[in-house]
Amino acid sequence: LGPFPRDEHAVKVHRQEYYALITHMDAQIGRILDALEQSGEAENTWIFFTADHGLAIGHHGLFGKQNMYDHSLRVPFLVSGPGVKGGAKIDAPVYLQSAMATALDLAGADREGVEFESVRPLLAGEGEGLASVYGAYLDLQRAVIDDGWKLILYPKAKVARLYHIAEDPQEQKDLAGDPAMAERKRALFAKFLELQKSLEDSLDLTSVFPDLK
Repeated sequence: LGPFPRDEHAVKVHRQEYYALITHMDAQIGRILDALEQSGEAENTWIFFTADHGLAIGHHGLFGKQNMYDHSLRVPFLVSGPGVKGGAKIDAPVYLQSAMATALDLAGADREGVEFESVRPLLAGEGEGLASVYGAYLDLQRAVIDDGWKLILYPKAKVARLYHIAEDPQEQKDLAGDPAMAERKRALFAKFLELQKSLEDSLDLTSVFPDLK
């Protein structure tokens, strides 16, 4: 896990290892795609490339994945398949679980009980994706992303952080302490509570952050 506080050497080695892993994985995926091409089924195959999390690799003084910053929260979501336009980029937010929902949709399988949406409409240039995104890690962290803003909540530490990710994508400027952002924080917290209820997350944050109600 490396020393704490992080020192320059530890971060450098950690990043070297991380990029080495990516290089190795890229080569192995290339082997799979080559074999698929040789099989003659490449044009008849849907491929989803994604990951369950990113890594901080030193950003924000962190190494691991257990955080709500975009470097760990956002993951690749690449799709290749019949009729999918190559090289297109879609900025609409989705949940990782949409990969399963999309696979079921493509197979024509029963999606009863699946709460996440297929991305097929997005691939066809239709729809706008999710309006808001909810994030959670154990009982230690919660987050909501809405309209270019992110509110991160640490209930045990009783700390809130606010980022305007539309203008600060690296999440370097915490605006939570700015009095001018009080209404913004309350609006985001209201959205957070709405999503929390819909996902049946029972962790109580209203008593921890009464000023955000």
